[in-house]
Amino acid sequence: MNLGRSRRPAVVSPPISVNLLREGIVESTHICKVAIADARGRILSAAGDPATATFGRSALKPIQAIAVSATGVIERFNLSEADLAIICGSHQGSIGHARQVFNILWRCDVESTTLTCPVPSNATSPLQHNCSGKHAGMIAVCQHHNWSPTGYANRKHPVQTLILNKMAELLHIPAAELICAHDDCGVPTYLLEIGQMANLFAQLSSRENLHLERISRAMVSAPEMVAGVGEFDTELMRLSQGTIVSKSGAEGVQCIGRMGEGLGISIKVMDGAKRAKHAAAIHILRQLGWISPSVAESLAEMFMTFGNYKRLEVNGELSMA
Repeated sequence: MNLGRSRRPAVVSPPISVNLLREGIVESTHICKVAIADARGRILSAAGDPATATFGRSALKPIQAIAVSATGVIERFNLSEADLAIICGSHQGSIGHARQVFNILWRCDVESTTLTCPVPSNATSPLQHNCSGKHAGMIAVCQHHNWSPTGYANRKHPVQTLILNKMAELLHIPAAELICAHDDCGVPTYLLEIGQMANLFAQLSSRENLHLERISRAMVSAPEMVAGVGEFDTELMRLSQGTIVSKSGAEGVQCIGRMGEGLGISIKVMDGAKRAKHAAAIHILRQLGWISPSVAESLAEMFMTFGNYKRLEVNGELSMA
């Protein structure tokens, strides 16, 4: 599907491939498409077609959080950077994460039973669901506007209409052109070109939008709330010392922005493999010089090596315009 919005760069490289090697022998291969864009929407480089469309899934949480930042919710309920970070996060459901989400609801005077995200298996509360922060943020917006939180996950609820309109504004397209479907947690997610997702993360990491800047600053200040210890987003932001903002999505989606420079990367692994998007991201970040060789090595040890017999290798380069 071509949504007709991404502007192709002068040179498009072939898709990047990620091989799983077992004692040096290729066992599996994953194909990754990549787009790099600036905050104006220009596609600077691509591996594969930047108009490739996919659901953004949880990678869009920082963009959906603009409804929290831009409406006075943070000031009204005195939310902290950690609160805002977990609203953007896909957390591990730890006690600390659940308490952070509870803090948001407590400040809004809402019971945790208002959350409609599922209770995870082997858990006792929806607070432990990895999307509970996003849901809590949506409920906080409802409280601020005196909207009933009942049905807040429905695509026609005012809070979802608000998010849809904010995203359309960022992409400079009519809201009616955005296609959505329900994510696994029940709220809408959006079908976007990878070039559009790269543009959104370029805007997230630029200083041109004060609300997005506040969101990205919260994420890099409290990276443990965005994912958790040992998770890719948290470790990348921690090791890069706040110079990179990162958010993963299911089915092989990974989005990254370079703080203060307004450059964004989006990755889609065509078969949805989680391990491949991490390997591709490390490879691209190292090629672009966004991370040091020592940081790349540390990340590779965590996310590209599996015991004594298996490791990932990445093939393919990006040509910058």
